[in-house]
Amino acid sequence: MATVPKALNPYKRPAWKPRTKAGPGPLTHSKFGGRPWLPPGEPWPECPNCLQPMQFFMQLDLNKVPEDIQGDFGEGLLQVFYCTSVEPDCAVETEAWFPFAKGNLARIVHPEGDDAESEPHDLDLALKPFPQKMIVGWDELIDYPDPEEAEAMGVDLDDKDWDALEALEKKGTSIPRDGDKLSGWPFWAAQSADYPDCPVCAGRMQFIFQIESDQNLPFSFGDGGCGYITQCEIHQDQVAFSWASA
Repeated sequence: MATVPKALNPYKRPAWKPRTKAGPGPLTHSKFGGRPWLPPGEPWPECPNCLQPMQFFMQLDLNKVPEDIQGDFGEGLLQVFYCTSVEPDCAVETEAWFPFAKGNLARIVHPEGDDAESEPHDLDLALKPFPQKMIVGWDELIDYPDPEEAEAMGVDLDDKDWDALEALEKKGTSIPRDGDKLSGWPFWAAQSADYPDCPVCAGRMQFIFQIESDQNLPFSFGDGGCGYITQCEIHQDQVAFSWASA
């Protein structure tokens, strides 16, 4: 029976898969697609390249994450917007796969309560939001770092360890876990760890959330890649979105 190599055990972390339900829900709740909460008086975020509304990808209520990580990422609503324009191809023109690119927007906003008033917007003519999926719960799992990232941290993996990892992958268990998930370790689609640096202190940013292509969003990052949300542990208002594809 294939098991995770013991050398990775010191680096295991909890992660959580979101349980989702299609349909309406409160504007301030965690969700994929649909419509986010917007501060009163604030316009819907626009792409500076094509000047059109950006697509809303997801919103995570940091005040209502699983108890084990309460406070780790601060408070407020973490939001991600992304320009999906094809003409012009803003992803290419703005290199939207990079953190802090003009073609994407990650931020934290702070509503006053679950029923906080939100700015209404009529997007019917300019943008069709992705179907809304509310995050209604979390399923915990144990996650381990990418083997190459682990080796970069000083972990010594022998041939038996690599064979065990290959056997796990053949059985459908990726290390680290793929799919949409909160916390844990990033599944690096490009086969190399790539944490952005905080623009304020230049410190390496921590991983918060992974968005898989075509899972809870009808969108593919390149050739079936992954999107990553990261944050500075010290300057928690500094959050970034990036993506990679094999």
